[in-house]
Amino acid sequence: MDYYLWLKSLHIIAVIAWMAGLLYLPRLFVYHAEAEKKSDQSEIFKTMEMRLLRIIMNPAMIAAWLFGLLMIAANPALMAGGWMHVKLTAVILLTALHMVFARWRKDFAQDRNKRTAKFYRLWNEAPTILMIVIVFMAVMKPF
Repeated sequence: MDYYLWLKSLHIIAVIAWMAGLLYLPRLFVYHAEAEKKSDQSEIFKTMEMRLLRIIMNPAMIAAWLFGLLMIAANPALMAGGWMHVKLTAVILLTALHMVFARWRKDFAQDRNKRTAKFYRLWNEAPTILMIVIVFMAVMKPF
């Protein structure tokens, strides 16, 4: 099981990178929603959002899933606890949220955003809530 700790370490690194993006992208949306469409500022946000999603968030999400699934394959007993089912449900919701953010990024890229900065401020909290559930399940293993 020496390789298990390598998998776990790589999983944690990927999750940290993924969460950084999930917390930062909606914050960029807040500022982007306040910028005038087709302005220089808006164009800069488009580039920042695209690079964040494609270069950091997508690879980090894939790596988090890959190393997480490899951990389960290496130690199938992880699936015996109810906590893991709650954690995986929250991770699936986090993945769905990632995809929603990707869709919103496309709307901004095509100057089709109709949502307010306040809307994105509220959605900026969703990854944090899911992260709290995931961390408590993984650390506390309450059931």
